[in-house]
Amino acid sequence: MLSSLRSVFLALLIAPLAALAAPPDTPSQAATEHVQARLVSSQAAVAPGQRFTVALEQNIKPHWHTYWLNPGDSGQATTMAWTGAEAGPIQWPTPSIQAIGPIVNYGYEGRAALLVELTVPADAKPGSRFKPGADVRWLVCKDVCIPEQVALGLDLPVVGSAAEAKVGADAVQIDEWRAAIPKPAPFAVTLKPAAQGFALGGSVAGVTKAYFFADTWGAVAHSAPQALKQDGNGWALEIPAGDEPVKAGQPLSGVVVLTTAAGEQAWTVSAPMPEGAGKGPGPADLNTPAAESAAPAPPPESDLGLLPALALALVGGLILNLMPCVFPVLSIKALALVNKGNHKAEGLAYTAGVLASFAALAAVLIALRAGGQQVGWGFQFHSPVFVLVVAYVLFLVGLSLSGLFEIGGSFTGLGSGLAARDGLAGSFFTGVLAAVVATPCTAPFMGAALAFALAQPAAVMVAVFLALGLGLALPFLLLAFWPAAQRWLPRPGAWMDRFKQFLAFPMYAAVVWLLWVLAQQAGPDGVALALGGLVLMAFGLWWRHSSGASWIGTGAAVVSVVLALGAAAWVKPVSADVRSAGESGTEAYSAERLAELRGQNKPVFVNLTAAWCISCLVNERVALSRPEVKDAFAKAGVVYLKGDWTREDPKITAVLKAHGRSGVPLYLYYAPGAAEAQVLPQILTPGLVVETVQAGSSPNAPRS
Repeated sequence: MLSSLRSVFLALLIAPLAALAAPPDTPSQAATEHVQARLVSSQAAVAPGQRFTVALEQNIKPHWHTYWLNPGDSGQATTMAWTGAEAGPIQWPTPSIQAIGPIVNYGYEGRAALLVELTVPADAKPGSRFKPGADVRWLVCKDVCIPEQVALGLDLPVVGSAAEAKVGADAVQIDEWRAAIPKPAPFAVTLKPAAQGFALGGSVAGVTKAYFFADTWGAVAHSAPQALKQDGNGWALEIPAGDEPVKAGQPLSGVVVLTTAAGEQAWTVSAPMPEGAGKGPGPADLNTPAAESAAPAPPPESDLGLLPALALALVGGLILNLMPCVFPVLSIKALALVNKGNHKAEGLAYTAGVLASFAALAAVLIALRAGGQQVGWGFQFHSPVFVLVVAYVLFLVGLSLSGLFEIGGSFTGLGSGLAARDGLAGSFFTGVLAAVVATPCTAPFMGAALAFALAQPAAVMVAVFLALGLGLALPFLLLAFWPAAQRWLPRPGAWMDRFKQFLAFPMYAAVVWLLWVLAQQAGPDGVALALGGLVLMAFGLWWRHSSGASWIGTGAAVVSVVLALGAAAWVKPVSADVRSAGESGTEAYSAERLAELRGQNKPVFVNLTAAWCISCLVNERVALSRPEVKDAFAKAGVVYLKGDWTREDPKITAVLKAHGRSGVPLYLYYAPGAAEAQVLPQILTPGLVVETVQAGSSPNAPRS
């Protein structure tokens, strides 16, 4: 009877989930907090090999803007990565000037439509469906900048020939948008040398206003004025050159907007740069990285040498063993030494797992750095999928420790299916687990070592990361090779099984914390998927346990884990403003707000943090939220700015690198009138913060 009920329940559970196993069709429209986006097609039905136009329509929240092909002094252009179809380049409408203080950007407000030509595969079969998809990313800015991302797609029927293809209901709208795309200029343009750069001119009479948008960054000084002059029967714009001026003989291209009595018209132009063109200085702060810059300034060179960096990394790795997620793993490995076995071999295997993980992490960072990305320590926790997978792993470890299932005859290997094996394989993959759960933490001495490593060649960077891994593995390695230390461990007994079960609860607590991090990244929908996955795994493993590990129970456990991992693939990040988590007396960090407060000679405390950073959360609980610290802030008039690095944020990455840090936390205190910020340690105490504020607010505090 029980077997029959299990079969019926299993069928009822798997049937709807199996239907969800395949990702749903990608919608043609989606909305983030700041932009509503949709794909619009000029065709309602397409033929094999047909080329047609689609548009990405963006309706942007008032007072916010996205960016053009060349974003100007700062920003990042919208991108579309297509699948299922051959796609041409984006056809950009004429941008507008987005000025923020001395910074001039090029972009769009309100409504914008970016056109793309798609080609249907020649082997598309009539009667099938043509389903191209696009991963669309943009940066939307106001006084802060938010990177956002949506997945959009089309679903069009394929007919037998072009004669059978049907024009879509939005074809007229797309024709209007196409008409707004700048066309090649019907007149010749010239470039001549000028004192501040070059003069762009053409033979159009009656021009009363003109502006040139260069389509490559640095070709012109974006925030410098462009002086219009009449040149015979034509016009000329004197344009200062930018930080990366076009070399003589190379083409300068872009869009020129001319205003005449007939109205305003935009044209694409291109001409070779002449010999003798100068470079204008522009404003003093021209093209310096702003808060929303996609190309932050390089970090200052560290005077830390290789040997000190290796020593600091080793000590930092040792301290990582005391972190909440790592300590239970180390405790389980230490208990394994109570039993008989080849302790030295297990210690070496565990160390090899840790070192392999840190070497792999260094390799990924090197590859991302080579690709031009700004990354730092703990960067993988920016991904909600990674956060959820780690939560699944720790949940499985907790269930195993609780006795729901046995994945090995001892607890020498815990971490996942592989980490749970007996012997050397279990030890190796437990080392991998320890490395993974250690990455959201930053220990004292680590910051300087990692900042040094990230600015060095690949070989030096790998060496520092291996030293950090060796520090993490060193306590268990010493226990394995030092029999005298093993005598300090308690004797085997029934207490070991109870202690093993107790260690499950730090794992469950870590899962709760990771789900809280996931809520910051993927919102309620992401948490719902995660909880559903946890229930699936628990059900499958319970089935296996209650069925006596039969093949049916084992199959149910495997299916539940696979479906849970499938749910993880659907978790998508959601966009939101950088917030201070609703804390009273706390403002969201931005470079503009910081500059404004410093200009008013006010003291400022900056906390750069992330939801997945355990050290950050501990510091906020034990120091920054204490009454004595809040009182000190209030008496000194300190403004508390908090920057959130939970999601990938190039602006905060740039600030970290500018202060020689590779990851959060970073605490800065700007005393009134001080020329530079005081960098506080990564481990805070209430007394340290209060003393810093009181010293910075004293009459003898240094002034700029």
